[in-house]
Amino acid sequence: MTIEKKLSGWRRAALPVALLAGAMLLGSTAISSAQDGPSGITVQTKFAPFDPKAAACAVPPGLSKVLAFAQDNEREFMQGVDHGLALAAKDRGLEYRRATANNDAAKMVADVQLFLSSKVGAVVAAPVDPASLSHSLQEIMWAGGYVSTIVPPPATELLNAPQYATGKALTDAAVAYIKDHLGGKANVILLTQDQIEFLAPRFAAMRDGLKALPGVTIVADVTPNPVNKEGGFATVSTILQAHPDVDVILGADTVVLGALAALQAAGKARPDQFLGGIDGEPEAVAEIKKGNGPYKASISLSSPVFGYALGQHAADWLEGKSIPQAMDILPSALTSDNLAQYEADLADPAAVYKDPARRDYYLKMYGNICYDTRDQYVNFPWSSEAK
Repeated sequence: MTIEKKLSGWRRAALPVALLAGAMLLGSTAISSAQDGPSGITVQTKFAPFDPKAAACAVPPGLSKVLAFAQDNEREFMQGVDHGLALAAKDRGLEYRRATANNDAAKMVADVQLFLSSKVGAVVAAPVDPASLSHSLQEIMWAGGYVSTIVPPPATELLNAPQYATGKALTDAAVAYIKDHLGGKANVILLTQDQIEFLAPRFAAMRDGLKALPGVTIVADVTPNPVNKEGGFATVSTILQAHPDVDVILGADTVVLGALAALQAAGKARPDQFLGGIDGEPEAVAEIKKGNGPYKASISLSSPVFGYALGQHAADWLEGKSIPQAMDILPSALTSDNLAQYEADLADPAAVYKDPARRDYYLKMYGNICYDTRDQYVNFPWSSEAK
């Protein structure tokens, strides 16, 4: 096959990258140099629901049956992703590798380049710095491999949560508590991450929901630095000097856990407070299980469950099957009433994945892509909430 035969994307057999030099278009996608490939789908696109019966296509040639995880850090949420991926790899007969960058963007790029040179067939990445990692991920896709990313593009299969819905789920729980237990009045701290474009909608949802209660006063709306337990502790310790009476604190679990520690250190923690977070961190779940403390709810994004699903899709890709282009992690509010089922699901994500009803409670899948159509990878900040 030659350039003169007018390449039709990558819907035919794989070609050496060098043959792409001089091609002006690959399907509908521009080619920039002999080393580069298609730029993917770069405009906001709504994908149809995933069709599990879509026709299979070619098996990616020349790649090793390896699933690798480029992990940003060791927070518990990411440990859950690692757990799900490792289980899926074992169930599907793939070798599993993990490289943890410890928040070092340059190390993550080096790790992914090593995956590329080793011809790893599938890579899941939680980018430290999306911009610096983008080209390396594209190189893996241009070589025929599967790439999934947790939130930022580019990816064969992009994973995201409906961020506004995630923030709304937590806010709805807080608003109900304020009405039922605090007489409709509360001093609130919002611990935000507005500087991260992909996460900003969750905090917009919090502000929108709290506006409905005239008795609510937001005494602080701030991003901790750093966004971790220590940052939450330092930030709330400072806020308490000016506002010692706080009723509600909302944010990611990791910073809200720090806020709880600050309340306890200042002697300001009360059983009637509402502390709520996002991510379903095990430490937050442990606080909720106590049943008599300030921590009342966490919005789960079920990282072992979606990690297992990504591992299954990676294995499907390497067998030439069609997989989703995008997947939602559906938010669910964890309270003391439903923790038992949630913990059972996290302990056995394979059982969740095999049960359509249980799987659909956590995940929703969109679009179709396989090796032959790999030029149609997601290269824009996809969200199912985009208008």
